Amino acid sequence: MRKAFRRGLVVGKFSPLHLGHELLIHEALAQCEQLTLLSYSLPELSGCEAPRRQRWLQARFADVPALVVTPAHIQAWRGEGKVLPDLPHNEAPDHQQRQFVAELCQVVLGSTVDAVFTSESYGDGFAAHLARCFGHPVQHVCVDQARSAVPISGTRLREDPHGLKGFLAPPVYADFVERIVLLGGESTGKSSLAAALAQALGSVHVAEFGREHWLAKDGALEYHDLLHIGRTQVAHENAAAEGANRYLVCDTSPLTTLFYSGAMFGRAEPELQRLAERPYAHTFLCADDFPFVQDGTRQDDSFRRRQQAWYRDELQRRGWAYHELRGCLAERVGCVLGMLQHRAPQA
Repeated sequence: MRKAFRRGLVVGKFSPLHLGHELLIHEALAQCEQLTLLSYSLPELSGCEAPRRQRWLQARFADVPALVVTPAHIQAWRGEGKVLPDLPHNEAPDHQQRQFVAELCQVVLGSTVDAVFTSESYGDGFAAHLARCFGHPVQHVCVDQARSAVPISGTRLREDPHGLKGFLAPPVYADFVERIVLLGGESTGKSSLAAALAQALGSVHVAEFGREHWLAKDGALEYHDLLHIGRTQVAHENAAAEGANRYLVCDTSPLTTLFYSGAMFGRAEPELQRLAERPYAHTFLCADDFPFVQDGTRQDDSFRRRQQAWYRDELQRRGWAYHELRGCLAERVGCVLGMLQHRAPQA
């Protein structure tokens, strides 16, 4: 059956993309043969920067064209000879916002639309302005303006994404999870601490895939295995973050894999080096302040000391803040919990 509109448009900050937005987009999809999603925000709102919004839209609506516009896009398009106004500030008047969208559709997208879908009272005026610019009717379709179906707003979610996470799809909420990484040489208690800390936080942890892969290959790792380990560690983190509760505890990171690549082969793939640069909200280095335990998979205490020194040097070289954990398991858990209560996430 033919749909009501040929081309539709949904415009929003999507900061963050929440289930109210998703309801609006699904309704637009049901009524339009073609739909475009447009997002911009000046300034960007904390935690909802353009790359995240693009990723959220791709994750939730992979088959729908989505354009997240930034000032850099405007400059690039102008470099191609396209004439476009500046990206409007979030507080700019309605007519400026509407004119920007109209020109973007015509100049960048190369098409007009027959309908705009909003949950806002300004929708009628928005559609009327587009109609004047396009030279044909544009209908406004209002969806859940009273917010009765999905009683939430972006402002409330930015204030409390964890308490209101039920209004966020898992891939969106995952970007608000604070990731805690535990680093340390062999036999420094990372694995035990990761499990205990996740339990204390009421959340989940990510095991060290490198160890699992080493065991699976009976210790016979090849150079290409290291990049596979780094990629898989990150994939496991991203998957686990969707089911986490405020915090995700990571037993190691690609930084560890980078160390082993250098120690074992004297080199590392550029992609692994880039993966090792990924940031974490909180970084802890487990001290080697108890006797080395040989479980049949580890090297020796001298290697552990070398590894510990490398971590300290590398963290300092990169300028990454970290805290060194000492003492028994309970003391380490208590130290982390205390710091999380009194310290904001690291940049």
